[in-house]
Amino acid sequence: MKDYMKIYNEWLSNPYFDEATKEELRGIAGNENEIKERFYMDLEFGTAGLRGVIGAGINRMNIYVVRRATQGLANYIIKQGGASKGVAIAYDSRHMSPEFAMEAAMTLAANGIKAYKFESLRPTPELSFAVRQLGCIAGINITASHNPPEYNGYKVYWEDGAQFTPPHDKGVTEEVLAIEDLSTVKVTDEASAAAAGLYQVIGADIDDLYIAQVKAQVVNQAAIDKMQDQIRIIYTPLHGTGNIPARRVMKELGFEHVYVVPEQELPNGDFPTVSYPNPEAKEAFELGLKLAKEKDADLVLATDPDADRLGVYVKDTKSGDYIPLTGNMSGSLLCEYVLSQKAAAGKIPGDGQVVKSIVTTNLVDAVAKHYGCQLVEVLTGFKWIGKEILKNEQTGEGSYLFGMEESYGCLIGAYARDKDAISATAALCEAAAYYKEKGMTLWDAMVAVYDKYGYYKDAVQSIGLKGIEGLAKIQSIMETLRNDTPAEVGGYKVVSARDYKLDTIKDMATGQVTPTGLPASNVLYYDLEDGAWLCVRPSGTEPKIKFYYGIKGTSLANADAKSDAMGKAVQAMVDKML
Repeated sequence: MKDYMKIYNEWLSNPYFDEATKEELRGIAGNENEIKERFYMDLEFGTAGLRGVIGAGINRMNIYVVRRATQGLANYIIKQGGASKGVAIAYDSRHMSPEFAMEAAMTLAANGIKAYKFESLRPTPELSFAVRQLGCIAGINITASHNPPEYNGYKVYWEDGAQFTPPHDKGVTEEVLAIEDLSTVKVTDEASAAAAGLYQVIGADIDDLYIAQVKAQVVNQAAIDKMQDQIRIIYTPLHGTGNIPARRVMKELGFEHVYVVPEQELPNGDFPTVSYPNPEAKEAFELGLKLAKEKDADLVLATDPDADRLGVYVKDTKSGDYIPLTGNMSGSLLCEYVLSQKAAAGKIPGDGQVVKSIVTTNLVDAVAKHYGCQLVEVLTGFKWIGKEILKNEQTGEGSYLFGMEESYGCLIGAYARDKDAISATAALCEAAAYYKEKGMTLWDAMVAVYDKYGYYKDAVQSIGLKGIEGLAKIQSIMETLRNDTPAEVGGYKVVSARDYKLDTIKDMATGQVTPTGLPASNVLYYDLEDGAWLCVRPSGTEPKIKFYYGIKGTSLANADAKSDAMGKAVQAMVDKML
């Protein structure tokens, strides 16, 4: 633990820190616990770079922490010989996002690295696309995705367009940590950077190319052309970046009846209509569902603030209700739709691949197998799916067709290397048109997927444990499970136990141990009998520990009952360890 009082006083006395920052810090004088929280450690790089509460301190998001992170990135880029390629920068609708983006651009320029900064807010997948399109060595995205309004973040992308993975994540982190005196970071101003040819504003040209690539993933334009005037779509960007690109792509594909939730249309870092802007949360859809009933809509779509994740409700015409699809459900439905269309057109290559994270539903395994595709499992975090696409490109083996993770994110095609809610929006509208032509709703189509492959149901329980004590408790839970593998979970016998930190898969019956074959990660996974499973991991972006689980039922009702029972068993297991 750092000497937090010493660092606190340094921030108060050093002329490098501005008066507003000092004023904020003087406001917590005497509150040792608050000072400790802000200064006991540096804000850490997790699965998505930096993410934290906005405020003064080394364990907060502010211009000084952003400059330091960017200086570390710049130092690494220079050592890699990539300074001449430049860095693309995008940002979302959160508080301080434009300011953080500009600070990053100016720090890069001060280091002789050209910054290509978007003129205004843009979706995360477009940043991923821009890195590749502009031939940049890296990308920076200022976003905290779906976190509450007080948060912001800083994601680093590498030249393949994916969030950075080893060795680059470790390399950049080491460079950042080597900067102990924040006032040594190089900075310049906009006029000087532009005059030196080291700062360029980007916008419409990249937008046009990105939208063209999203539209190029359509597999059945004929279905859209036939049904475009009969599909009614409700869309909300949840005060984020999705509004302009999502509406544009739906309009250009031909959908005529798209209704945007007016209260959530415009960017707003306070996210005033929701407690936090997460398309996984029911409350995010309240206004959209109200509008859906007025318009008799077929589906309701919500993108999160940086538009990489998509939530969806679909109408069940039998009951008249709108039914939520989890990320596992919508991803599996889209995988089935895309692969079925490609198969019908004879466009599934012999080395076709579907890629998913280890905590994603086994339903997608069954879909991939049905269409003769290899199912590739990777660690949690879409960057690992991006890395798999890069491996295919480098080896000339494997054709990426579809990738998804349970946290409401998927990518069709390889034009970007991060999950893309703009593309998923287009694809779900396309699928709705295709199935409607056959007299089916998207809910009918989902039930047909279950009928075809089995009634898989998956869920996750997140346990929030904040602060220093919370961090220790999360580690304690992981170590307890690591040192004492449970014999059963929810009445299902543990068949094998995977420890991704130790790179082991242990067969519980024979004791035989084999490697996982994936990079080291603090994740435990239990394969259970009857197709059930449980996975435990600390969140890389929030102070939480997550318990993912899945079962396979014989009907929708049976799957619901089994999943509820498993959920109760998991909660009891957690309660015992807290």
